[in-house]
Amino acid sequence: MLSTAALRAHLVAARLAGTVATSREVSLRSYRLFAARDPRVLIGIDPEQAWGQRDLIELMAEKCGVSADPWHISGHDVIDPELTLAALDAFAERLAAAAQRGTPVLLGTGHPHRLLGFYAALADALSAAGCTVLTPAQGRCVDITTRFGLRTYNLDYVRGVALVRPPGEPRPGCEPGAHTHSPLPVRLALAAAADAGGPLPELVIGDHGWVCGAGQLGFEAMGLADTDDPALFVGEAEGRVSVVVPLDDAVRPDYYRPLTRYVLNRACLSQ
Repeated sequence: MLSTAALRAHLVAARLAGTVATSREVSLRSYRLFAARDPRVLIGIDPEQAWGQRDLIELMAEKCGVSADPWHISGHDVIDPELTLAALDAFAERLAAAAQRGTPVLLGTGHPHRLLGFYAALADALSAAGCTVLTPAQGRCVDITTRFGLRTYNLDYVRGVALVRPPGEPRPGCEPGAHTHSPLPVRLALAAAADAGGPLPELVIGDHGWVCGAGQLGFEAMGLADTDDPALFVGEAEGRVSVVVPLDDAVRPDYYRPLTRYVLNRACLSQ
């Protein structure tokens, strides 16, 4: 079993935590946009409180370990690895509870090129434990506004994990899927599950809009988030998201494998 000390060292060496690639400038821009309630940054959360930029900096300092100094405006952001480890333990605890109950689960990612393997391993383990891994609305179209304008994507599932991709076959040798923050795919999936008479997920696992969109609709949701994704941490602070693991969500896919082993071992779900 991977020890906590070994995982802490890996988090810092792989820059999943410690000094991360996300810049302070990018994070502060996200906080400003969130404070202005820009839907591109809310990604499905409708905040109950008035979150100003300074409030968000304080929240992210508490939840992630970024600098609490509002005058610190440049350089790389920092994630406290101890906060990442504590959140991974809470994440594993929720996985274990879901497995023990045979809970229906829905998994989805807006980072398929980075995080598909992490979520797919969870889907495999939960399925083996008796959970139903849901795949509603497979093949359905969803229109998402991007910086390039309105784009139509197809909702698809790879190894039990939902993602969106442009219509047509993926290029040979490339993982399917597009990067998105939108909550529209999870809303489509949940609506399709309800229209079909269920089952509905009792737990949604993912990132970006998958977590925020589900949590806003009252579904238990948990996942991963970077320092420039304040919506998930606001959702957690306001009680609509169960667990958020602070880490860099855009490093090499193989760097997440030790996290997978750690979480599954902690949840007693190792194959």
